[in-house]
Amino acid sequence: MNTDESARREAIATSRRWVVKIGSALATREGQGLNLEAIADWAAQIAEIRAGGREVLVVTSGAVAEGSARLGWRSRPASLNQLQAAAAIGQMGLVRGWELALRESGLLAAQILLTHEDIANRERYLNSRSTLLTLLQLGAVPVINENDTVATEEIKLGDNDTLAGMVSNLVDADLLIILTDQAGLMTADPRQDPDATLISCAPVDDAQLLAIAGGGGAWGRGGMRTKVTAARLAARSATSTIIASGRSPGVLRQIGAAQPVGTLLRAPATKLAARKQWLASTLHVRGSLRLDAGACTVLREQGKSLLAVGVTAVEGDFERGELVSCIGPDGQEVARGLANYSAAETLLVKGLPSSRFEERLGYLRDLELIHRDNLALV
Repeated sequence: MNTDESARREAIATSRRWVVKIGSALATREGQGLNLEAIADWAAQIAEIRAGGREVLVVTSGAVAEGSARLGWRSRPASLNQLQAAAAIGQMGLVRGWELALRESGLLAAQILLTHEDIANRERYLNSRSTLLTLLQLGAVPVINENDTVATEEIKLGDNDTLAGMVSNLVDADLLIILTDQAGLMTADPRQDPDATLISCAPVDDAQLLAIAGGGGAWGRGGMRTKVTAARLAARSATSTIIASGRSPGVLRQIGAAQPVGTLLRAPATKLAARKQWLASTLHVRGSLRLDAGACTVLREQGKSLLAVGVTAVEGDFERGELVSCIGPDGQEVARGLANYSAAETLLVKGLPSSRFEERLGYLRDLELIHRDNLALV
């Protein structure tokens, strides 16, 4: 471990607010019922971390796997209604396991279930943030999971790695810890390349990270790729991420002691403003705008609003005020923001200067398609 990495790990070890995400394979013995001994061990480590003056939030997977085990199912169900039923049954055991383990370690647990709508709606986003911060002030440990019992495909977050990244944004966490069944992010998929080695430290925006990240297992919905994506999401609030093995004895203690465990993905020192964090983290967009190269440059380098003159195509059926994605000529997402005009209106004015809006529409509501205050780069 070089001097720079050592200094970064020292700073992270003493940081105040941690989000700890625990994968389904770890929490449920590879899908065969809850691993209560492991949960008790993590709870004991969390108690030690809390005693050192830090705050901890837990994002835990495992409800579907625990419910499936209780129902006698040997594999993850495929249909939505069976997934929701398994989650409803399994959530009872999952939260009870965490509540008993944390209470045994002298801590108060609080259950929080979230859906994408709790993030996408600005008022509910702020309310979720307020609730979580209040629980931390009261000394409780929030135990968070996606509300799989009611979430449909249209409103799902997708996986708990993504949820953990969003929670990090919600509470302005200093550190996101993603515990998995691997030692960390490797130079290649170790299941396919026996010569793969651990990446000890890297900037979270390193373009090569997603290219080398592997896929998920049978019970988890994510893989290393979703973990890297979650780390990038968390980095919008200047939150660094450590991906480490949840099977490593005392892994949370080791991180608290600045030991070189897992992979540290360094976040930039600056963070997005709270409103732009919310915009960037909202996953379900209602449509997209195709931009020319000039518009992409203006957004990326000058931080200006999006004008219709730089739009080449409109996709989707969105209304005024809904979230749209801005796509560059290369097909990559550049930004996302709240549209000042509907899809039908935007189709009429795309490629035109704002001075011609009234001629085409019969009115001028705003000069910009998306104002810079409602626009976030991604």
